[in-house]
Amino acid sequence: MKTLLYRVILRPEAEGGYTALVPSLPGCITYGDNVDEAIAMAREAIELYVESLVAHGEEVPTEEGTLEYALTVNYAEAAGVDA
Repeated sequence: MKTLLYRVILRPEAEGGYTALVPSLPGCITYGDNVDEAIAMAREAIELYVESLVAHGEEVPTEEGTLEYALTVNYAEAAGVDA
């Protein structure tokens, strides 16, 4: 059994809960009512995604060689528009 490492991005939703995105696995997106549930759902989604790739003889993407940066940008707000 091979161990794989994937980044999971958790985005809080306005209506509550968190959307979990796995950038290295296109379309691998799930949701949880809280952080712990979103992470558990992401783990299950990743496992099923990878299992499907293997079953279909497709390449399994990894995070190997991936660089990650967080950038801060400034922008001007439009006059009279609440942000």
